[in-house]
Formats: sequence, structure tokens, C-alpha cells
Amino acid sequence: MSISSGLIIELENTYRFFKSTVSIFTEEDSAYKPQPEMMTVSSQVAHVADSVDWFIEGAFGKGWDMDFEGLMAKVNAVTSFAEAMEWLDRSFEAAKKVIGEASDEDLMATIPNPEIMPGAPRLAVVSGIVDHTAHHRGALTVYARGLGKVSPMPYVDP
Repeated sequence: MSISSGLIIELENTYRFFKSTVSIFTEEDSAYKPQPEMMTVSSQVAHVADSVDWFIEGAFGKGWDMDFEGLMAKVNAVTSFAEAMEWLDRSFEAAKKVIGEASDEDLMATIPNPEIMPGAPRLAVVSGIVDHTAHHRGALTVYARGLGKVSPMPYVDP
């Protein structure tokens, strides 16, 4: 098994776990947020999608976009749960494509821009994606409870 094969499995599992957790949300839940200063359901999902793109672009593309205010404005502009989920689908597919096309040498090469994850190999961004997605999966289970819903256990296929 190549390095990329194992990383793609990690991305697929992370994606599947996230989709299971948010499967209880509907379009009507798009604007829900527990407190006024928090992200909505839609913006949480959009933020996960954007972060997948951000990690891949940071390690394999033009580098890290450090305009966090601009990034947050972009995800907060997403008001549709369905739109956010479509973005999530595209982001994970694109990440799998980049990882799948990378050679073992490319995956082991140091991330070119040391602002984030200094000295780490490019493949380390998959761990970043997994960790960040899990964080927001947990937040969204709390959102679900606020709506009187219970997310299914993500590790068991329905």
C-alpha cells in the first residue's frame, strides 16, 4: 500500500464520520446558532470545507492564506446547509485527488511555507484535516442537541 492510499482512507473516514454526524440537519436548520456571536450550522460546515481546501493549498499549492478574517467572512456568507454540504463534498474530493496524485517523495517533502506546521512533511496536513474536522463535528453535535436532535454514532454505518 502506498502512503497516499492510507491517507486517502483517513480522508474518506473523516468525511464519512462528519457526514454521519450532520445527517440529522435539514435546510431549515441552516441559520441555527446557539449564541449570536457563534457560527451557524451552515457556516460551521462551510468552515470545515474551506479548511480542507486551506490545508491542501497550504501544503501543495500557493501556500497558507493567513487572511483569517477574510476566510471567516467567506464561510459566514454561506446561508444554506445544502450549499455548505456541496462545498464539503467538493473539498474532500479535491483533497483526495491531490493526495492520490502525489508521489511518496512529494508527500514526505517538507511543507514549503513554514508559517503553519513548520518542518512537517506535506502529508501532515491530513492529520490537521482529521483533527479540525473532528473538532467541528463535536461542535455540531452540540448544535444538534440545541435543536432537540441527536446525531448518530459516526463509527457505525446505518
